[in-house]
Amino acid sequence: MSKKIFTEKETKQLSTNKYVKAVGTKGITYTDEFKHIFISEREKGKAAREIFEHCGFDPEVLGMDRIYSANKRWQNAYKNKGIIGLLDTRTENSGRLREKELTLEEKNARLEAQITLLKAENELLKKIRIAERGTKK
Repeated sequence: MSKKIFTEKETKQLSTNKYVKAVGTKGITYTDEFKHIFISEREKGKAAREIFEHCGFDPEVLGMDRIYSANKRWQNAYKNKGIIGLLDTRTENSGRLREKELTLEEKNARLEAQITLLKAENELLKKIRIAERGTKK
C-alpha cells in the first residue's frame, strides 16, 4: 500500500472520475471497467502512467508507487486468472460468519451431528484397516 495520504481536495478530485468506485484518504478502488481498459492498453504497449493520464487521473495526485503497484497487481491477476482475476470480489466475500448465541437445542443438534460424523469416520477407518489386512495376507 502506498504511504501517500490523499488530502480532502485530492479525494474530491478523484471521486469525480468515472473510473473510481471509492476513494478514501489512504486508498482508492478502481472500477472493473478501468481495469479492463488498463489491461487492453498495456497489451498494446502503452505505459501505465500514460493510461492513467488518458483516463483522467493525475499521476502527481496518485503517486507513481500506487500506479506501478496497481500495474503489477493487475498484470499478475490477468496472467493467472484472466479477465476474472480483475474483478473486485470483496462484496461477495464478506468475511467470516458472525457467531450468534445458540439455544440449547441448536447446540445439542450441532453436537449430535458432530458425533454422527465422528462415528462415520471411525467406521470408515475400520473398513480401511480390514481391507489393508486382507491385501497383506
